[in-house]
Amino acid sequence: MLHCIRTEFFIAGSAPFITPGLDTQPNLFRHCPLCGADEPESFLQKQTLRLVRCSRCSMVYANPVPAELGSGQYYDSIGSQYYLSAAKLQSDYSPVRFERELKIFRKYVSGGAVLDVGCSSGAFLFQLGARFQAQYHVLGIDTSGPPIEYAISRGIPCVRGNFLEQHFDQAPFDAITFWAVLEHLADPKAFLTKAAHLLRPDGYCFVLVPNLKSLASRFLGSRYRYIYPQHLNYFTRKTLTRLLSEDFSLLESKTTHFNPLVIWQDWRRKEAEVSNRQRADLLKRTTALKLNPILLPVRKLYSLTEKVLGVSDLADNLLFVLQKRKL
Repeated sequence: MLHCIRTEFFIAGSAPFITPGLDTQPNLFRHCPLCGADEPESFLQKQTLRLVRCSRCSMVYANPVPAELGSGQYYDSIGSQYYLSAAKLQSDYSPVRFERELKIFRKYVSGGAVLDVGCSSGAFLFQLGARFQAQYHVLGIDTSGPPIEYAISRGIPCVRGNFLEQHFDQAPFDAITFWAVLEHLADPKAFLTKAAHLLRPDGYCFVLVPNLKSLASRFLGSRYRYIYPQHLNYFTRKTLTRLLSEDFSLLESKTTHFNPLVIWQDWRRKEAEVSNRQRADLLKRTTALKLNPILLPVRKLYSLTEKVLGVSDLADNLLFVLQKRKL
């Protein structure tokens, strides 16, 4: 997971780069996670977070990063508090959660063995099993212990460990999912390569990441809450496409999701830090709005707006459907 990374301070002799809420360990200096070059150009500064753009391939990534984020240690300590908060769990296990993901997943995979990488509390696999019982054999993997324990308590088969080092007796899989995962990884390309090895011929891989060229990102700039230390990589359609190895064919790509409340809140607060509690509370609020029958006309207008943004490549997330090439 630490491929193409070395430990050092950003400026020799200066104070270490420190992210609030993280331990003050030495930071990880990264080569470009897309092409491996070491030719970064300044792109954006947000408090202690420094984003650079690779002069060779235009990939935008955080450099340097706190050691706990580069290794994944963060998600086993501070991060788990967010993923197991009452508001986050209530939203993740709501019947309206993962509607978009499930719709596109079912379009390609009607059954079989499914591996969810970075499964957190197991909510996606729970929704898959609850809606389509006995059609899938599911397994989740994550580095964070407490969320894995919670998923197991909900009946979701899971393993804890580093995906790159894990041996899977259940392989080959019919589908592997990376829902909002690749942006958190020091070496996202290695994860896709491993996924290809674990898939059966013609198996499917699903990738969802934030869209750097979304309306929210363009309008808010550094105010956008999803430009923050836990996100190490910032993809556009072009750079995400280039990340794909020769193992995969790209079947479908689109932009999806739109949350106007995020734009409104982030525009008003300027660059104040958004806490994990605030993120979870907004997710809970958004879920409640989706469930409120009184707001059906508003939801129809919202759905139309999201479709327009999706067609224009301005929705919040990039969603790619990949298929493993035959040998």
